[in-house]
Amino acid sequence: VLYKESVGMGTPTPVTPEMERVKRNQEICSSVLYKENIGKATPTPVTPEMERVKRNQEIISSVLYKENVGKVTPTPVTPEMERVKRNQEIISSVLYKENLGRATPTPITPEMERVKRNQEQISSVGYKEGLGKATPTPVTPEMERVKRNQEHISSVLYKEHLAKGTPTPMTPEMERAKRNQENISSVLYSDSFRKQVQGKAAYVLDTPEMRRVRETQKHISTVKYHEDFEKSKGSFTPVVTDPITERVKKNMQDFSDISYRGIQRRVVEMERKRVDQDQENLTG
Repeated sequence: VLYKESVGMGTPTPVTPEMERVKRNQEICSSVLYKENIGKATPTPVTPEMERVKRNQEIISSVLYKENVGKVTPTPVTPEMERVKRNQEIISSVLYKENLGRATPTPITPEMERVKRNQEQISSVGYKEGLGKATPTPVTPEMERVKRNQEHISSVLYKEHLAKGTPTPMTPEMERAKRNQENISSVLYSDSFRKQVQGKAAYVLDTPEMRRVRETQKHISTVKYHEDFEKSKGSFTPVVTDPITERVKKNMQDFSDISYRGIQRRVVEMERKRVDQDQENLTG
């Protein structure tokens, strides 16, 4: 009290940023000096009792904080509030666009299209180069099932968002255009098939498993062939004998006899002798 009585009246000064900086520096220095004066301490383990006390303190602090908060009245989101919110968003969008300068539209030339495609291809190549090596995982039946379920769910959600459409009749012109499109697609597919696939062989790795399957198939084919041969051995197929068959059989037998016995050679010799004899008779 006596100290305050001796203090005269002062002039209040505003708290400047420089004063705030000095004050923070003083607090940091005080904290450093305080820690220097503290001696070495013995660490104590955190026991369940200490955990319980800490949780209770946090709960008490939360309860006291909520008690100091006054009661509030919740207000529903009315259409007017929705309208004001949308207007604010539109105004923000308009102000943003006002800050942009005027631009001159330029037509999209074939050169620009070519550059755009090149950029997309370069981006795709650059993206693939940045990817690291991955470990391929086999597609299990469970993964296939999940994939099909996801496709069904996506299809259902997509159809739910579709609005009602107006059916249009299928006119002859539409049918003709549809057939033309199918023909064009077929021609393009055939051209790409001939260029990419036709005439090229599909390379398959010759793994031990494939060699084992191939050997097994050969054994099975050999066993089946011998089984069929054993069943058909000793049996014959009856054939109906008609005059034409008899004539063909007799001609074949005659040809076989001529070839085997040399009758054709003797006929030729006899014919040559007959010609020679006829010539001698004419000259004699």
